[in-house]
Amino acid sequence: MHQLASYDRDVNTVFQDYALFPHLNVIENVEFGLRVRKVAKSRRRQLAREALERMQLGAFERRMPGELSGGQRQRIALARAIVVDPKVLLLDEPLGALDKKLREQMQVELKDLQRNLGITFVFVTHDQEEALTLSDRIAVFCDGRIQQVDTPENLYRAPATEFVASFVGTSNLFDADHSRRLLGMDGTFTIRPENLRVGSPGSGSDGRLSGTVRNRMFVGANHRTIVGVDDLEVSVLEPADSPSRRLGEQIVLDFNDSDVRKIRTAEKAAAPAAQE
Repeated sequence: MHQLASYDRDVNTVFQDYALFPHLNVIENVEFGLRVRKVAKSRRRQLAREALERMQLGAFERRMPGELSGGQRQRIALARAIVVDPKVLLLDEPLGALDKKLREQMQVELKDLQRNLGITFVFVTHDQEEALTLSDRIAVFCDGRIQQVDTPENLYRAPATEFVASFVGTSNLFDADHSRRLLGMDGTFTIRPENLRVGSPGSGSDGRLSGTVRNRMFVGANHRTIVGVDDLEVSVLEPADSPSRRLGEQIVLDFNDSDVRKIRTAEKAAAPAAQE
């Protein structure tokens, strides 16, 4: 690969700032890679227009980048990247500069685009929700080491390390001491907040924790309740229509053994990566 000039590689990149040429109009930006590859003018204009139509921006070909919205510039950058028909498309946090609503809309469009084109997307992001939404497989890195490579579902439900458990979603971490005292288990474990439920006498469960309500927050579809269990703060997600909780109220939390996941500590997680 390093022996090939960048424009001869079947790889293209979409950057966070889009890197559009401000002195070129939309269609000139899109066909730039084709021009570098010495594609005939009529052919590159045809391919550029097809790419713009795919992005639903066919009517914008004469606009300048400065006349476009953030979402439109993002689509232009994508059109410029895919017009050369790469085998792999590298995306370096391309949605980072967009507002939340537009970012969510573009996540759906990117997923559809990848599915329709059949191109491999390698997507770099620090946004865990974005990674879960867009990916078929995810590699989680920490300090340059791979912590886990898995499907989004497995990554969330069965995190392999302490870092993955805390980075992907919210998780309650029980170190070796707390696991032994509170869970009756040896090792380090994690339980997702949605897998804990406020119990009642006689309710069936594999395990139970007792604690005191320390805080409660409304977060849209749910309430997040913070429960003091021993010297830990445990997060619980309850439905928005769940009974109100008083600060200082004594409650019990039920859980199933299948929702308790054993994970590697930071020291153990670093060992295999260091050998690679």
